[in-house]
Amino acid sequence: MIASIMPNYKRFDLAFEHGEGLWLTGTDGRRYLDFGAGIAVSSLGHSHPALVKAITEQASKVIHVSNLYQVPQARALADMLVANSFADSVLFCNSGAEANEGLIKLIRRAQYKNGHPERTRIICFNNAFHGRTLATISATGNPAYLEGFGTPVEGFDHVPFNDLNAVRAAVTDQTAGILLEPVQGESGIRAADHEFLQGLRALCDEKGLYLGIDEVQSGMGRTGTLFAFEQAGITPDVVSSAKGIGGGVPLGAVLAREDLAQHLTPGTHGTTYGGNPLACSAGLAVLKEILSPGFLEHVRKTGAAFGTMLEACVREYPTIFEEVRGVGLMRGLRCRIPVGDVLAAVMAEGLLAIGAGDNVLRLVPPLIATEADCQEACIRIGRAAHALANK
Repeated sequence: MIASIMPNYKRFDLAFEHGEGLWLTGTDGRRYLDFGAGIAVSSLGHSHPALVKAITEQASKVIHVSNLYQVPQARALADMLVANSFADSVLFCNSGAEANEGLIKLIRRAQYKNGHPERTRIICFNNAFHGRTLATISATGNPAYLEGFGTPVEGFDHVPFNDLNAVRAAVTDQTAGILLEPVQGESGIRAADHEFLQGLRALCDEKGLYLGIDEVQSGMGRTGTLFAFEQAGITPDVVSSAKGIGGGVPLGAVLAREDLAQHLTPGTHGTTYGGNPLACSAGLAVLKEILSPGFLEHVRKTGAAFGTMLEACVREYPTIFEEVRGVGLMRGLRCRIPVGDVLAAVMAEGLLAIGAGDNVLRLVPPLIATEADCQEACIRIGRAAHALANK
């Protein structure tokens, strides 16, 4: 007989009772150092006082009212995002997949409203990941995610990552825009070259296309800037955000320039839960912390030190690890042995990490991680690697 929860997740036999900072305590009483952060979601760690206070206070007042009414918490969060980014306007939703759905619709509708109804196709990239809805698995293009769900949603063309000539060759009269992750997370922490991102911006300007950046995993301070694209010195047209934006409370956002945002008029798009008072109160608490003096500098400094520590792990255990990838606190260790074996070994050492494509061990701790925390993680990785090497 099937379990009451559908079997679509391959779960570890582990559950947690409570957490504090970077530490989670399992129902077995064991403490684990969390370098997975709920898949890059728990940006402020566990039981962060400012986040707990914001959620508790808002929950005692009003949790949900719907978008039939004004939501002051959403307006305050949107104002803060606009004041600290390229965007002129923000649409709130509940998840990364929803944010990317909104991004895709916004690109298509803006082209339509600007006199180009034929421009509906979006160029995406091999090894991408944009979500699990029918449209976003089609944008992702991975056959494993598409299998069994019928004909993919039409309108997505895939080309090699970091190959500007391939992008240029794929542009047609029907192309509306380009969608990419500045750091591909699920496929193995693959970063876009800054020159590639700059070339995409120039190509979009030349051809009248919109540049969409998927910052669902790489955004909200994860790489040391509020958004990863900032490090390439470019300005996108529309950006999707989720994961770390709510610190664990479901929240997503689409940030866009006015040229696009003005076309989402009443009736064109909507969400029942998106941007409700509770979620946006959480988002405000998280964003205030991330934008507080020194926070992003801390992420950059800690992330750089973490990268150096991981390089040392690769040198010490060359039969287990091949290379370090990523930037800031979005890191990956490409493994020479099956990543599943490495994941089990580090968990046995009390370290939580995540598997990723291309045989990569993904390490995305809460952004409050210190260099001492990173050193402790590397000690545990080293113990796991030693055990694996001496099997």
